[in-house]
Amino acid sequence: MEQPNLSYINSMSGGDKAFEKKLIDIIKGEFPKEKDVYFKNVAAENYKLTADNVHKLKHKISILGLEKSYDVAVNYENNLINGNTNGRIEFESILQIITDFLETL
Repeated sequence: MEQPNLSYINSMSGGDKAFEKKLIDIIKGEFPKEKDVYFKNVAAENYKLTADNVHKLKHKISILGLEKSYDVAVNYENNLINGNTNGRIEFESILQIITDFLETL
């Protein structure tokens, strides 16, 4: 499975380390909260809200350079909108990979 990276953040920053740190800090602050809300909604089988959570999370997936994982998130979001959870296990493994990556920063 692909691994998160900071390539996109680095390309956006133009070498501005303060900007990079600020963006990383925002992601590190928002991601755990968004992930917790996702797990609460999926446990409650509220698939509409879960799809909204996946929509928010997929932007962080993209920022962290996970192109294939972004496609997984898009498919999972569409499945949730249609009332099924196909793709859940793969999506949640992506969340864990991101969690582990953010802990190293």
